[in-house]
Amino acid sequence: MTDDRSASAPANPASQTPPKTDISFSGGLQGFLAANKVSLAFTSYQTGMLYILGPGTDGKLALHQAQYPQAMGVVGDAHRIYLGTLTQIVRMENVLSQGQVANGKHDKVYVPRNFQTTGAVDVHELGVQRDGRILFINTKYSCLCELSLTHSFKPVWKPPFISKLAPEDRCHLNGLAMVDGAPRYASAACRSDVVDGWRDRRADGGIVIDIETDEIVASGLSMPHSPRWHDGKLWIANSGSGEIGWIKDGAFHPLAFCPGFLRGLSFFGDHAAVTLSKPRYKRFEGLALDAKLSDKDADPWCGVQIISLQSGSVAHWIRFDGAIQELFDVCVLPGVADAITLGPQSAEIQNFITIEEPVWRR
Repeated sequence: MTDDRSASAPANPASQTPPKTDISFSGGLQGFLAANKVSLAFTSYQTGMLYILGPGTDGKLALHQAQYPQAMGVVGDAHRIYLGTLTQIVRMENVLSQGQVANGKHDKVYVPRNFQTTGAVDVHELGVQRDGRILFINTKYSCLCELSLTHSFKPVWKPPFISKLAPEDRCHLNGLAMVDGAPRYASAACRSDVVDGWRDRRADGGIVIDIETDEIVASGLSMPHSPRWHDGKLWIANSGSGEIGWIKDGAFHPLAFCPGFLRGLSFFGDHAAVTLSKPRYKRFEGLALDAKLSDKDADPWCGVQIISLQSGSVAHWIRFDGAIQELFDVCVLPGVADAITLGPQSAEIQNFITIEEPVWRR
């Protein structure tokens, strides 16, 4: 790859296009993302896609996708993206140097460079520790893990009420909050210690646990997901009620209602990005979200909403109708305008070769 500030990368390949989906978005979304100098990466395990939405480099909104089986937790920045999939955790590296562009417009090209195989352990959210090591929520085995060089995973913490590691998804441990490069809070659907026990506690069994102390810092939640530490507050998506808010003194304080089942949550400045999904089984039986949608005479969404932390209002949004009905995680990519990533099974990746600057031996 030459250093002429231009490079060639495959366009969004047609072979990776999911079944027909109608996409709509709020007026001004492109300008908003451009003003904040961010892109959003979000995932759909239902369609097996990683999406990257940005303001573009030509004044037009850019949305690209690549196929990764059961795409789940995602974390990243302008240099690197980590993604949890059905059986692996993928590390993608941006191969463009500062100021370089591909195809005349892409300012980042994320190429998968490492695939760490975990097996089908139902990887949910990911975290990057201050030393660069990856953490992930292992939902099937109800524990927090690091990657292992020789094994599927290395457990580093489990909730105090989980008596043993077993592939039983006992409490539906799902969310991870990092604080200063260390794991601090985890969310779970309940305290169950029996196989699949969380399904009977969806309405109000949800908890948030302090990983350092094993203390339960909040309870009585409904299917909580995506705990996040931002601006001195512990935030959470109380998915079963369709609300985002913060935890204080053991109580949940809602900021905003979103018409869908919430999973991913990410912050930039005084805004939050949250992913919404439609119900998997026609209705949200037994959850407050079902009644709230009925009260508001609203249909559930699939998409991403950007919420003002000052007012709780929806500042901007992107919505999917059709084939895509469920999203999972979302992360903010600062300083990224028009990024593309190559799926590991795409034909284009076979001939997309880059060479690191050589250091010749003398």
